[in-house]
Amino acid sequence: MIQRIQTIYLLLATVAMSLTLFLPLATIWQGGNELVVKAFFLDGEIGFKAPLPIYMGIVLAVATLLPLVTIFLFKSRLTQIRLCVSEIVLLLGSATFIALYCYRLCDLLSEVIADINFTLGIASLMPVVAIILVSLAIRGIAKDEALVRSLDRIR
Repeated sequence: MIQRIQTIYLLLATVAMSLTLFLPLATIWQGGNELVVKAFFLDGEIGFKAPLPIYMGIVLAVATLLPLVTIFLFKSRLTQIRLCVSEIVLLLGSATFIALYCYRLCDLLSEVIADINFTLGIASLMPVVAIILVSLAIRGIAKDEALVRSLDRIR
């Protein structure tokens, strides 16, 4: 199981998405105050309380666990490919949601409070890295499936 390269790719995708869960997605500064946007909560206070949708954290948690589950289905390569494609769709949705939420939060805060500075964190780029890693894992799984089919044909 661990000797397959797609297992390494899926483990790295899990690590990347774990970083998304625990590192700041964005940081918003206003004067000396800062607001840190994380997957499940907002940390800090800048004079405005914005609601954080809980489903953003849930989707990121599912996107973190799905590659880990996919690793242990190594006997069913077609199921692995299907789960990896589902993971890519989930990651595309979560990356889009992170970007739109952070942009909307900054836009909402700039209407209420003047002089807002906004930076995206490294964690907001991790879903893109995970998409690349899961795509590489699909490629490795497909190669294994082609090898097994060619060996079955020889027999």
